[in-house]
Amino acid sequence: MRHIPTIATLLLAGVALLPGPAHGEAPFDFAHAPGQLPKTVVPSAYRIDIATDMKRLTLGGHESIDVTVTAPTASITLNQAGLKLLSAKLDGLAAAITQDDAAQTATLTLPHAVAAGPHTLVIEYSGPIPATPNGIYYDDYRTPSGQTHRMLVTQFEVADARRMFPGWDEPAFKATFQLTATLPDSYVPVSNMPVTSSTPLGGHAKRVVFGTTPRMSTYLLALVAGDISAVSGTGGATPINVYAPTGVQQNGAYALQAASAILPYYNDYFGVSYPLPKLDLLAIPGNYEAGAMENWGAITFIDDDLLFDPRTSAPSTRELVYLVVAHEMAHQWSGDLVTMGWWDNIWLNEGFATWMETKATDHFNPTWQIWPRQHADREQAMAQDAHPTTHPIQLVIHDVSEANTAFDRISYQKGEQVIRMTEDWLGADTFRNGMRAYMKAHAYGNTTSADLWAALSQVSHQDVATVARSFTEQPGIPLVDVARRCDAGKTVLTLTEGRFTIHDPHPLPARWNIPVTVGGPNMTAQRVILRPDTPATLTFSGCNQALKANLGENGYYRTAYDAASLAALGTAFSHLDATDRANLLGDQFALFQAGQAPLAAYLDLVAGLSDQKETSIAVWQDTISHLRQLDTMERGSPQRPAFRAFARALLAPQLARLSWTPRDGESFLDTLLRPELIAALGQFDDQAVVAEAQARFAAWRKTPSTLAPSLLDPVSWIVGRHADPATYATLAGLVRSSTDTEQKLRFFRALAASQDPALVAQSVRLAYSGAIPNGRIVHMLAAIAAGSDNPDHVWSLVQAPQTQKQIRAHLAPWSQSSLLAVVAGQSVNPAIAQALLDDPSTKATTGATIEAKKAADLIAANADIATRARTALTTWLPGHQ
Repeated sequence: MRHIPTIATLLLAGVALLPGPAHGEAPFDFAHAPGQLPKTVVPSAYRIDIATDMKRLTLGGHESIDVTVTAPTASITLNQAGLKLLSAKLDGLAAAITQDDAAQTATLTLPHAVAAGPHTLVIEYSGPIPATPNGIYYDDYRTPSGQTHRMLVTQFEVADARRMFPGWDEPAFKATFQLTATLPDSYVPVSNMPVTSSTPLGGHAKRVVFGTTPRMSTYLLALVAGDISAVSGTGGATPINVYAPTGVQQNGAYALQAASAILPYYNDYFGVSYPLPKLDLLAIPGNYEAGAMENWGAITFIDDDLLFDPRTSAPSTRELVYLVVAHEMAHQWSGDLVTMGWWDNIWLNEGFATWMETKATDHFNPTWQIWPRQHADREQAMAQDAHPTTHPIQLVIHDVSEANTAFDRISYQKGEQVIRMTEDWLGADTFRNGMRAYMKAHAYGNTTSADLWAALSQVSHQDVATVARSFTEQPGIPLVDVARRCDAGKTVLTLTEGRFTIHDPHPLPARWNIPVTVGGPNMTAQRVILRPDTPATLTFSGCNQALKANLGENGYYRTAYDAASLAALGTAFSHLDATDRANLLGDQFALFQAGQAPLAAYLDLVAGLSDQKETSIAVWQDTISHLRQLDTMERGSPQRPAFRAFARALLAPQLARLSWTPRDGESFLDTLLRPELIAALGQFDDQAVVAEAQARFAAWRKTPSTLAPSLLDPVSWIVGRHADPATYATLAGLVRSSTDTEQKLRFFRALAASQDPALVAQSVRLAYSGAIPNGRIVHMLAAIAAGSDNPDHVWSLVQAPQTQKQIRAHLAPWSQSSLLAVVAGQSVNPAIAQALLDDPSTKATTGATIEAKKAADLIAANADIATRARTALTTWLPGHQ
């Protein structure tokens, strides 16, 4: 699943207060796999027959499950949520049914114990088809012509298959699935396997039978049906279809092109060919909680992550579609064919797929320079991981609400960085061979991280587990201290390991085995495994050389240099690779956040970028991000105008270099950078940029062809930020009238940038009015809080009991847990932190408590960083005007 995190704070990303690491993990063993269900009864094959009523929004179900009883038992416990079990029989023997809705289970009590061995369980049940985007649900959307259509959708990860059928809804309980569904006769049905038969039933209904799936986990089952059409092609010998609501299916052509290239590439990389007879990608219009979901053979996406309209889509959408398609297709192996045994290892799915999406995208689009720009993901992961409430990649998961919180930047982006570091250490070919061995050994089964380390160790003849486990089984970030001396005409570097933390007065001890690479311009790089309590010494010819650790940014660690080393790197800055320039800037800013370096050390590097003719998008994206963070820290400060003047002076030459108008044949990277520069200059009150944006928006309203799609995002955002009530009403009208999800969310983000308190209140109301799909409400509320100079006002609006009740009526469990936390996390007010912790909703689930505690801790950290930033800028700015 490619989860879309809600907007993080502009200073530090939040992290979850979760239990500790799973030290000394063993290879997967079903009998000892974590989970809440007993293993005395184990399913092997489901035959599920559901009848849907899309008017009454109910379903009736009949299922027959082949099970194996492992020891004599008179009771069977399985999962259900929101269903009503009407009858249950084991081999014809009727069972008494007890449902525990809080635990999401049902217990079937037999009149006497049954013997170990194979049996057949038959259950009749009924349930609802709700609008909240989890389990089986309905999605009402409007077509481009303005008609309202209804679609049937499923979204089962983490644990919502139990909302469509009773079963063993934990990843270790793999089985085959044969699905039959009664649907409206006008609906086009799609599931994991092809349709084997479709029979008219009369009354505008039909009975559709799908083929039997391979052995897989319950959360990977899928059913989508509605007025959908496809563009079709092949990936190797496998048919590929990209489905979308009829009328916009042609916008799936770009995703089809990507998938058709990626599938053969993955077949070769993994050494195991894609095993299903077809691959379908489905665009779900609007009401979708995640970014995408890797259902085996039937991948679902929110439509703006799959559809690309050359007339209106931003260039960043083009890149996003490629990345998300590559991510979900990687899951067809890592996650679907081979599945983590329990949610404590969700990173095996998500970290690997996040790394693989970048690898595949870079392979097919080398001019996009995707690896240097992965610096941004690294920074997001480290911002979380430096915090005292971080958690290890592998962690103890007690229940479903905890599992939901693990879909964060630690599992995804830190997991990606650890995979990247491991590949760089072992070598690309060796790592690939290890992945091939891992896939073949565990196909159709489950694993733990220990199984992956064993496969990589076998092919590499390295002790992979010792290095890798130090990054996955304990939280936090290593800090490599670099000190130098000149000895007999040579530079001698001493590397020492520590821990990098932010706002953590009592950091827990941690010990890593760190693959470190050191080099510099015209210098041969050297590699070493830096071990705890054992400084490493490296010697290079010549003195005063610019020597940089983490060359190529392949390692997951921060670096702190002594004064001489940092001065040498500053002098040679323009001669470093772009990846290393971005890495040095990222580390220096983080060291300021941690209180380990002055802000001036970072600002002195940034101030010279234009003079050094910097053109790297990776460097400018990192710089823009940090400047916008500093601007947020300056809320209410008298020197904010001076800071904005500095930021404008730094960025304006870059916009002049690129110009407002996209040039024929310009690089994709320039097309990506231009809107970021325009939006940043708009935030920094560049009056010429604001006036130009307003003029271009007015012209676009009359003649849409006058504005390039790449400029519509920044132009509308600037217009929204400076909107008067009439302009705001125009944007709100565009939100309501847009049937295209990308456009709808684009214009909502624009009006969410308003600084007028009355308009902010209107934006909050609009977010849950029905104008925004349920699956995006919390994301948009977070956008309002992040864009406002008064996030405490947004908090007061959202937390109000009646408003909160109305919002929560639209939300699925993920969003229920994070609603208040993502809004509060934009504040630096300790009173908001306390109000969040005191709110009854934060105690409703373990997941909600985790989210509240991380946000409260975040507020305190950001307040401290903002105070130090203001003091530092007061001193630094007068000399740089």
